[in-house]
Amino acid sequence: MDTQDPRPTIGFDIGGTNLRAGVVDAAGRVLNSSSTPTPRSAEELEDAIVDLAREVGEGFSVGAIGLAIAGFLDPECETVRFAPHLPWRDTPVRSRLAERLDVPVRLEHDANSAAWGEYRFGAGQGAGTWVLFAVGTGIGATLMIDGEFYRGAFGTAPEFGHLTVVPGPGGRLCSCGKKGCLERYASGTALVDTARELAGRYPTAALARDIATGGDVTGTTVMEDAGRGDPLARAVINDFADWLGVGLSFVADVLDPELIVLGGGVAGDAALFLERASEGMAQTMVGAGHRPRPRLATAQLGGRAGMIGVADLARFSIH
Repeated sequence: MDTQDPRPTIGFDIGGTNLRAGVVDAAGRVLNSSSTPTPRSAEELEDAIVDLAREVGEGFSVGAIGLAIAGFLDPECETVRFAPHLPWRDTPVRSRLAERLDVPVRLEHDANSAAWGEYRFGAGQGAGTWVLFAVGTGIGATLMIDGEFYRGAFGTAPEFGHLTVVPGPGGRLCSCGKKGCLERYASGTALVDTARELAGRYPTAALARDIATGGDVTGTTVMEDAGRGDPLARAVINDFADWLGVGLSFVADVLDPELIVLGGGVAGDAALFLERASEGMAQTMVGAGHRPRPRLATAQLGGRAGMIGVADLARFSIH
């Protein structure tokens, strides 16, 4: 890659739940940030991106803008082909927003963006062959080899979140259109589904009472309840950890990386589940006990990794 421009850039993390933006300097520091709920229509989403860019960028000489997108991009990162949690379908997002924002715009997959942030400023520094496994609303993954993304022939690799782990009609319906995908059992949103399924086994648990009375139950509240020792929440987290271990064993078997960095919204609560997931990976990966297993680490940049990473990548778009 070419030498980076030192001016601040804006990084957007565009997820299915929230749209977040931050002004980031060349050292990866977030100078200003803001967020808003992700709109449901493409027009409203693009309007919100323009408005948020103006809001956070006021007072800064912004050189470029990067968009970390939870979806499939073409290999040139010009078009959003499909995004399960977003309204774009075969949309030339980069050119449309570059015209409206009047600065260079870079698109990148959200997991790739977070991986770049961790590679430049966080847990992936110095790693050769490594994987970011991002668990949030869904599951995203990135393979990096010697500082380069592996994208596959058509720009969609790797997609571990949509591997089928529960075949047949009994699998949970996924937003991608399939049933039984890994992310329907090992993601932030999956925690709520599992809690509802298991609630009848723990009728006296506080979380079960919340579910029964229509309380506001989210992946975050399930994690919080687990941290307080709620028996239903703990059972949910154990189920989540077991499925996560399955996913990590897929990563180890298919890609054989030296390092797997767990990122995404759930990484901050890794103390609740990572040891169990790690043991699950160690027991189910091919050749268990007779081969090195990947080192596991948690992301260091937290929920801002995608924002920081895509802002850093955007600097290479400035000419």
